[in-house]
Amino acid sequence: MKDEITFDEFSKMDLRVGTITEAEKIEKADKLLKLTVDTGIDVRTVVSGIAEHFKPEEVIGQKVSILLNLAPRKIRGVESQGMILMAETDQGELAFVSPNKEINAGNTIR
Repeated sequence: MKDEITFDEFSKMDLRVGTITEAEKIEKADKLLKLTVDTGIDVRTVVSGIAEHFKPEEVIGQKVSILLNLAPRKIRGVESQGMILMAETDQGELAFVSPNKEINAGNTIR
């Protein structure tokens, strides 16, 4: 378990539902996909280390949970503007954290 945080620290995170509209492998990077995500507020690029678990064509249209207000960071020359939240199974497989109802891109996660 990580260190305890306060509710105020948690409430600073802008978590929303997004939809992956485009995906491609990043050259010379086995683990990275460049994702285009419709956040309901804007469309942004997110670099995600999920390429060993998903092919680009498998994730297009996927509803995701995304952390929007993470400071941008260049990864392999691509500016990543957020983070896709993933869960890991006991076997080390990744799964998207996504809504189980029809939720629009941009809806807040709280």
